Amino acid sequence: MKKGLRQPDPLGQMKQEKDDNYWMGMAIREANKAGAIGEVPIGAVVVRDGKVLGRGYNLREKSLDPTSHAEMTAIRRAAKKAENWRLLGATLYVTLEPCAMCMGAIILARMERVVFGCHDPKAGAAGSLYDLSNDARLNHRVALTSGVRGEECAGLLSSFFAALRRNKKQFLVFGFGF
Repeated sequence: MKKGLRQPDPLGQMKQEKDDNYWMGMAIREANKAGAIGEVPIGAVVVRDGKVLGRGYNLREKSLDPTSHAEMTAIRRAAKKAENWRLLGATLYVTLEPCAMCMGAIILARMERVVFGCHDPKAGAAGSLYDLSNDARLNHRVALTSGVRGEECAGLLSSFFAALRRNKKQFLVFGFGF
């Protein structure tokens, strides 16, 4: 091995993947809470040193607040628990790729890493539409990992919107309009 080069650490990578799957499972549980109350099923968890600092799920409809995204709630709760707005060394696990607003909050909080389940081709700011995670014009960079339990996360959204379309058709058949 050449001096200064690191050898791959397959055990470390396997542990990271196992941890990512575990924490994404917690984000999925948060997403299910949102779906159970009629919100778009997106969930998020902020983790540092193997401990949950904050968690959240979408509440935009119930709160009538366009900023009540899962990530924003989890970040606010994490900062409160950490008693610091800087969430250095923290990882955000979220079921859907963050939007520009959420990526802005992630960067401002100085988070180390974002792990997301599925891409958001309509609003994603971690690679789909934009990539704010590695913009040289910003003062902080965020490492990204995508696709963790991606099919499961995408399935939550697909099922939710299919049910919404079915219910809308039922209302229209019975003479109710939107």
